[in-house]
Amino acid sequence: MSQDNLPQDDAGADDEHTPGEGGSGQPSDPMKDMLRQFLGDAVDSPEVDEMLSALGMGGAGAAAGGAGGAAANPKAAMMANNPAAFGALQAQVQQMFAGGDGPVNQQLATDVARRAAAQGGDSSVGEAAQRDAEQVGNVASLWLDAATEFPATSGAVQVVSRAEWVETTMPAWVEALTPLAEGVNSAVASSLTDRLGDDPEALRSQLPPGMSLPGGMDMEAVMGQMAPMMERMSSSMFSLQLGQAAGALSQEVVSGTDVGLPLVPEGGVLVLPTNVRAFAEGLEIDPAEVMLFLTVRESARQRLYAGAPWVRSQVLEAVRSYAADMRLDTDGIEAKLGSVDPTDPEAMQSALSGGLFHPEPSERQKAALTRLETWLALVEGWVDVVTDRATRGTLPHADALAEVVRRRRATQGPAEKTFAGLVGLELRPRRLRDAANLFAAMEDKHGAAARDAVWDHPDIAPDAAALDDVLGYVERWGTNEPGEATGTDFDAELAKLLQDEGGDGGDRDGGDRDGGAGAR
Repeated sequence: MSQDNLPQDDAGADDEHTPGEGGSGQPSDPMKDMLRQFLGDAVDSPEVDEMLSALGMGGAGAAAGGAGGAAANPKAAMMANNPAAFGALQAQVQQMFAGGDGPVNQQLATDVARRAAAQGGDSSVGEAAQRDAEQVGNVASLWLDAATEFPATSGAVQVVSRAEWVETTMPAWVEALTPLAEGVNSAVASSLTDRLGDDPEALRSQLPPGMSLPGGMDMEAVMGQMAPMMERMSSSMFSLQLGQAAGALSQEVVSGTDVGLPLVPEGGVLVLPTNVRAFAEGLEIDPAEVMLFLTVRESARQRLYAGAPWVRSQVLEAVRSYAADMRLDTDGIEAKLGSVDPTDPEAMQSALSGGLFHPEPSERQKAALTRLETWLALVEGWVDVVTDRATRGTLPHADALAEVVRRRRATQGPAEKTFAGLVGLELRPRRLRDAANLFAAMEDKHGAAARDAVWDHPDIAPDAAALDDVLGYVERWGTNEPGEATGTDFDAELAKLLQDEGGDGGDRDGGDRDGGAGAR
């Protein structure tokens, strides 16, 4: 799917103020034309001219509608000579200030991610490729039927472009990371509010030298609007960060849930042929075999999520718990924003990027991260074992491809680094080897049916304690009451819960029955 252009206003919608042409038919200042969308005719004032000049975005003579503004200011000239660039800038500003009331602007994040996905090319997927994928999916389904108790999902395999992966997965990203966005927005708004206080003169003092606000403007009203405006701007900044991170991932993931998280609707098996080809480069293995192997992996993962729906909810809840308890580097935010003009969105965006959102983890966040890593390891460990059973003896290079997947997962790629840097979340199944050993041992001791039965209920599913003692978990399987096989002491957990409720009544995030409460 090719990248769509950013939306642009109809050039004929306002003949009097067409960018590049003033009301008298002479060239005008394009920056004033953009501001006119928000300020109306108030933009035609000496004060606004001074403001643009102070910001380096206007020039002498711009107010008069002559060519002097563009000639005196290279930035204005560039905009005047490039309507497409002007339209893109205008659309970005409009999105930033009209992003809705939510903590994440999903449309903005999607647009940014689509642009990132298109870098280096993002060809659309044709009907022939879709037919081939469906045939591959049928073969993968037959092999998995013989390897796992979980039934096939209802949907056929779909091949998608990077942009389509972005659009499909963005709702899940927004849902999972909304708690983090809320914390970021609150921290940014509080920092700026503390800087400006309740004194209107404090706002004037933040303006660049030589810049003044239009006469007659109610400074108290402006101050009252600053906090919600900053929250909206912060929401847009976070949405930009999310879009950049998701767009970077889209260039490397080979399937819908390649990162381990259940990001696609239940039962959907998505494969990205462009990225599969990149994955196969240099392997000296038939790309068709690579495609089949990766389709088996994705189909197995979707069978697990569909057959044990509680796993999907537990994984996403672990992400939300991790995000909700992030403690942001507020000192760093204040230090960065302290040197930024609060009226300059571009400077704000620059300040709020480059790892500023890295949290200083709390104990609760460390526990949430342990749960998330445990779930990712358990899911991927099960997928590894089931894929091995499904492809052993059927694909000539199954072992080699499995090793490539393991090496790829062990080495954090550029996209994962980008995601961790921008959003502050590392998607690392650190105990994957332990998890794979557990499921393999379960199969050897009790059979494939028991290996899959551990997902029947969260009370009997393995957790971090089980990964600490794989052989003990396997030996105890089927001999103890539900919960004991996992190493979880539910009497102790119940007593702890009752004690907490009788104390401060603090918010709890689900106890230890979610498969990873024990610390490593």
